[in-house]
Amino acid sequence: MANVTFKGNPVTLIGDEVKVGDQAPDFTVLANDLSPVTLADTAGKVRLISVVPSIDTGVCDAQTRRFNEEAAKVDNVEVLTISADLPFAQKRWCAAAGLENVKTLSDHRDFSFAKAYGVGIKELRLLARSVFVIDSNDKVTYVEYVGEGTDHPDYVAAIEAAKAAN
Repeated sequence: MANVTFKGNPVTLIGDEVKVGDQAPDFTVLANDLSPVTLADTAGKVRLISVVPSIDTGVCDAQTRRFNEEAAKVDNVEVLTISADLPFAQKRWCAAAGLENVKTLSDHRDFSFAKAYGVGIKELRLLARSVFVIDSNDKVTYVEYVGEGTDHPDYVAAIEAAKAAN
């Protein structure tokens, strides 16, 4: 498993670590309208999955904005931001941020994504900051488990991976 800290303290990740070359595990999360969303719902596209502990924090806010801005410039790439925030909080954040094209998805109900991708922080019931790129054939082409939960991911490497997965 990936070694991750949160504010300098080691945390326990639950679920299965995903590696480049793996078939992307399926999951079920909730859209802002409470409808279920699965990996199959974005089939045929490259997916950049940006995982954040909480959309209401500075680094998570910046990460969501940056990936959605950068990926909008790449054809056939869909950015999904997943956190354990309630769908209502995600919807409020999107409205307050003035971002209409951001796809925020909640793993609060089942922790399905957390378990499938090995990003559930046991001690906090949050998701560990991470980035996954999945190609249109559902193969994982890029993985970053950010070592410290309050640090930014490698934006450039993730965007380049999304471009290369096309």
